[in-house]
Amino acid sequence: MPESPASPAAEPTAGVRILRFQRLLFGGVYGTVLASSLASALENDHGQPDPGYDALWILVACLTAAAAHGYAYAISHWNPGERTVTGLTLRSTLTEWPLVAAAVPTLFALLGAHAGWWPENTAISVVLVINTAALFCWGLAAARVAGQSWGSATRVGGVDVLIGLVIIAVNAASH
Repeated sequence: MPESPASPAAEPTAGVRILRFQRLLFGGVYGTVLASSLASALENDHGQPDPGYDALWILVACLTAAAAHGYAYAISHWNPGERTVTGLTLRSTLTEWPLVAAAVPTLFALLGAHAGWWPENTAISVVLVINTAALFCWGLAAARVAGQSWGSATRVGGVDVLIGLVIIAVNAASH
C-alpha cells in the first residue's frame, strides 16, 4: 500500500534535507563566482561592447558547468551492475539548477544593458557588488546549516566576500 505524502516515512530525513540544502548552497556560490568572473572577463574583450552576447556566453557557461557537474556526479556514483547511467545523469544534472539560478542577477543586468537601460560597465559594476553581497549570504547560510554559531558563520561569509573582492580587484586592475 503506497504511503500518503503526509506520512513520516514519505518525508525526507533531516540528513537528506541538509544534503539538498548544501547542494543548493554549493551551486549558489559556484554560480555566483562563475557569473562574476565571466562578466568581468567579457567586459574587457577590447571590442565593441555587446552585453547581449556576454549574457548569452555567461548562460552557456553556467548551463555547461551544471551539466558537467551533474554528469561527473552521476559517473562517480554509478555502479557497474546498473543498466544505465542516463537516468542518474539527468536527475543529477537537474539538481544543479542553483548554479544556473545564481547567474540570474548577472544575466538581468547585462540584458538591461543590451536593452539600453544602462551602460554595460555600469551593469558589471553593480553586478559585482550584488554578487559579492550574495556570496556573503551564501557563506553565512552554509555555515548556519552546518551548525556553526552566528559568529563563525559571519566569518565564513566574510571569507566568501573575499572571493568577490578578488574578482572586483582584478576587474579594476584590468582597466
